[in-house]
Amino acid sequence: MNFDDINKALWMTDIASEHGAVSNHMLAVLHWFMGLLTVGWGLFLIHILWRFRAKKQPKASYHGVTSHFSTHLEIAVVIIEVVLLLGFAFPLWATRVDDMPKDDPNAIRIRAVGEQFRWTFQYTGPDKLMGLTDPFRIQAASNAIGLVSEDPNAKDDFTTINELVLPKGRPVIIQVTSKDVIHGLALVPMFIQQDAIPGREVPMWFIPSKTGEWDI
Repeated sequence: MNFDDINKALWMTDIASEHGAVSNHMLAVLHWFMGLLTVGWGLFLIHILWRFRAKKQPKASYHGVTSHFSTHLEIAVVIIEVVLLLGFAFPLWATRVDDMPKDDPNAIRIRAVGEQFRWTFQYTGPDKLMGLTDPFRIQAASNAIGLVSEDPNAKDDFTTINELVLPKGRPVIIQVTSKDVIHGLALVPMFIQQDAIPGREVPMWFIPSKTGEWDI
């Protein structure tokens, strides 16, 4: 039995992106490590409570701990956490950032605009060029994201509301922004999430590896 088998037994989220397996394994290692730490420190606390209970130690000791075991143990835990952070988390994140397929002609490019109770997704048309938007042109009923109709790149763009349709096996780059306050676009089966910040477009990317329907 490996981590994946245990995760399935615990009803963990489906993995529907190419990088999801690596991220899921990393999260599994961290959570099992934290679980072992919790159990270990819990047993240590129970041992201390039993060993130094009032019945066995009627008089308080003011000498403190004479052994350096606890100090060495704490240092070991810190070293392990630093190794996990520098050896796994940072390289994994750097790979995600450096490998973004910005110039891939096969990539699907989408703009995600968050607002209260809904997401609007702007897709590029056959020209694969994203049309300009202008916040002063936003109209709730007819132009929810302020698409500039005079922009030639916007002529073939189209939008969907609260529905994101993606092809399997092609890179997807989503520019995430917001109209009002900070929102969070979480595509859980894709193992990716990005905060939407008003006035900024922050990219995120992934490659869907599985077909299905999931909540946003």
